[in-house]
Amino acid sequence: MSWEETSDTRQHPELETLIVTRTRDLGDGFEVRRALPSAQRRMVGPFIFLDQMGPAMFRAGHGLDVRPHPHIGLATVTYLYDGEVLHRDSLGVVQHIRPGEVNWMTAGRGIVHSERTGPETRAAGGKLFGLQAWVALPKKYEETEPAFVHHSAETMPFHEGEGVRMHLIAGSLYGKRSPVKTLSDMIYADLALEEGAGLVLPAEHEERGLYLSEGTVELDGTEFKAGELLVFRPGSEIAVRASSRARMAFLGGEPMDGPRYIFWNFVSSSKERLEEAKADWKAGRFARVPQETEFIPLPEEPAPVRYP
Repeated sequence: MSWEETSDTRQHPELETLIVTRTRDLGDGFEVRRALPSAQRRMVGPFIFLDQMGPAMFRAGHGLDVRPHPHIGLATVTYLYDGEVLHRDSLGVVQHIRPGEVNWMTAGRGIVHSERTGPETRAAGGKLFGLQAWVALPKKYEETEPAFVHHSAETMPFHEGEGVRMHLIAGSLYGKRSPVKTLSDMIYADLALEEGAGLVLPAEHEERGLYLSEGTVELDGTEFKAGELLVFRPGSEIAVRASSRARMAFLGGEPMDGPRYIFWNFVSSSKERLEEAKADWKAGRFARVPQETEFIPLPEEPAPVRYP
């Protein structure tokens, strides 16, 4: 099954690309939508990967089990609307991830992590709904030391008024700035609108996208719905109004400093570096995640794909 649908006739003068995702069932009722990369658009600013996880309801005794796997050349950002994930990595970090919290893992020269449902949540069963994003690193930081930083929901900039709620994940928006330290200029925000509420998305960054997780919104009477990624033309503010209660992610930044290649969980400006990472994972040269014995084998796939 393809990750996405490619035909859509809706148009808007400020819309450069419209990506209509489709759901993929990964088993046990857990569904994922992939917005980036797509055949129509590979990156938006530094964002090279965007998945919607769920919404899913796990039965008692079931849950998420993403076994240890490696990353290079990127930062991962797990952001939850509902539920909980237990993160473990090769730095020895063990961190529960809950709604509204920001968990920024910089892979740099290499890190390994797992993401699972914690034992208490697994025993009782529960919901899981959120976004998983990868941010490509500028060339000068691709081989930086790996790191993991956790920010509680209470420390993140928050705004509420006139039917709009905003949690700012990274960058600055509406006069607020996130404490999350990034290695390039970007914007990433969680926005929730009540039915009839509106907001204006600023034109500060050259590349901007709006991913709809729930509900429907209108741009000058043209309606867009959950599971769609709207990529805007640079230079103009965008007026968005919710035609039903809606939840969305506003993301983007400046264009990357050159193309990126991606293979599996590896991102790099160099195809040779990807081959090195593949060999290192097959040979067991990456650091291990403490208390984890499983791992995901290197897949056998075609040569790395160049983005954009």
